[in-house]
Amino acid sequence: MVVAYDGAGFHGFAAQPGQETVAGALSGALARVARHRVDLTCAGRTDAGVHARGQVVHADVRAGVDLRRLQKSLNSMLGPSIVVRSAEIAPEGFDARHSARARRYRYLVLESAVPDPLLAPSAWTVAGPLDLRAMVSAADALLGEHDFRAFCRRVPGTSPADEIPRRVVDAGWRVVPVATGELGPASRLLRFEIEAQSFCHQMVRSIVGMLVDVGKGRRRASDVHWLLASGDRSQAGDLAPPQGLCLLEVLY
Repeated sequence: MVVAYDGAGFHGFAAQPGQETVAGALSGALARVARHRVDLTCAGRTDAGVHARGQVVHADVRAGVDLRRLQKSLNSMLGPSIVVRSAEIAPEGFDARHSARARRYRYLVLESAVPDPLLAPSAWTVAGPLDLRAMVSAADALLGEHDFRAFCRRVPGTSPADEIPRRVVDAGWRVVPVATGELGPASRLLRFEIEAQSFCHQMVRSIVGMLVDVGKGRRRASDVHWLLASGDRSQAGDLAPPQGLCLLEVLY
């Protein structure tokens, strides 16, 4: 299934006892439709408050389940906060997580002195001006395979010396076209997209927080190189808030 959701009302994707999660709601509804217990596997676990348009989930269900009816029933039960955009029988051996060859994320930044109540649920409002050219240059330095320890939350039980190699195949900023007068004066909606074979915990939010610091002039674009070389998470700065982040697509 390709699943979209508004992460604002959920404590992340993964099921957690006593917490409202996307997986908990989806597996519960799917079990009612399929009439048996269902275990879900997703392409990438998202944190609390993070959205998705192209999350991919697989589950084993009994033979003969009507997929059209299943999709319609799930959307009726869970929509609009969780929506199954498509459902199909997966090929033999398919695994939503391990079969994926890349994930693509989007992060929205509203450059504005005044927050926009309609964009606030899906964008980070940052008072400008931001140097977009410097932000683009800094993002270019992320391309290729690097040790991303400086931009990842360390997994408990691992050593700070353990490298976290990731290959980034695309990363860049652009201005989102918006109708004249829709945003305030001196305001822009900026869109950052990044694609990699895989991501570590909080990697995208950490990167965006650093890139916005570059845009504000607090860091130089060239700082990305020494941050990657340092492997020191404490030097990378603050995380960008979760509401601007969205899992756009999973590639197989």
